[in-house]
Amino acid sequence: MMKLKRVLNSNKKNVLLLFVCLDFWCMQASGQNNRDHFSWGEGKTILFLGNSITYAGQYVAMTEALFLSLHPKTKSRFINSGLPSETVSGLSEPNHAEGKFIRPCLFDRLDNVLDKINPEVVFVCYGMNDGIYLPFDSVRFEAYKNGIIRLHTRLVDAGVKRILWMTPPVHDDPQLRLNGYNNVLDRYAQWLIGYAKMQSWEIIDLHFAMRRYLEARIEREPHFKLAADGIHPGELGHWLMAKEIIQHLMPSFPLQSTWEDNLRGKPRMIQLYTLILKRQTIMKNAWLTFTGHRRPGLSKGIAVEDANIAYNAIQEEIETLGF
Repeated sequence: MMKLKRVLNSNKKNVLLLFVCLDFWCMQASGQNNRDHFSWGEGKTILFLGNSITYAGQYVAMTEALFLSLHPKTKSRFINSGLPSETVSGLSEPNHAEGKFIRPCLFDRLDNVLDKINPEVVFVCYGMNDGIYLPFDSVRFEAYKNGIIRLHTRLVDAGVKRILWMTPPVHDDPQLRLNGYNNVLDRYAQWLIGYAKMQSWEIIDLHFAMRRYLEARIEREPHFKLAADGIHPGELGHWLMAKEIIQHLMPSFPLQSTWEDNLRGKPRMIQLYTLILKRQTIMKNAWLTFTGHRRPGLSKGIAVEDANIAYNAIQEEIETLGF
């Protein structure tokens, strides 16, 4: 009799454990499903803030292209507002740009950007310029941290519904490779990851994913580089950035190792990306001119009204692709 009770109790425990596991699995599956659908809803304005890497725009266009290929009915707008040379720290190295201008600071233009664009979702990628390409310094580090925290407060006050923080891309020093300025960015990225987790911010780690990729390639090909100047990545580097974003937003989306592989044998996808890149280029220059900035040397954008006409015309082309 006692033996039978022990067996029954054991079976009850096993059944209870099974239900707990099933409940946990259902919650996990539900969470992944929600992220796969990435419910921005209709007509959301999605803003990307960053420096020259964001301004270059390939990773933003890749992200939008893959998102729209899965959600063709969405009316969401992706707006690239990256500005070359910009920081959140407000710092600038001596004789920047051969003394032609000091680095612009995001906060000089942020109010205009938020008031005129009024985004619901904001992606943020700073840090590359914030260490000023010098060895680690605690004062500069504090300026970067304070800038990030100040930016978060301003975005929340502006009513932004979703903020996605991104660690700075990897820096590949032409002489020192990953053992130069990248050591500074390692610390900036580590801090942002830790602080974001502590504050329950949404974080996408670009830095260490790119670092791991670069380390592995250098082992096989010692002269391989993601960025010819150590700073500005080419297509592959932008793809590594977009890949991390897409995996974060839509974990089950099938992705290839290179952007070329994602497009191979998919003529409609090539057309979609080409149209989106063209559209983003028109819109980013128009919005930068309209919202204003202190960075000389950029192309002047057309009027926002004219840019919107171009946007809608390209949208009609996109709709004919039949996604």
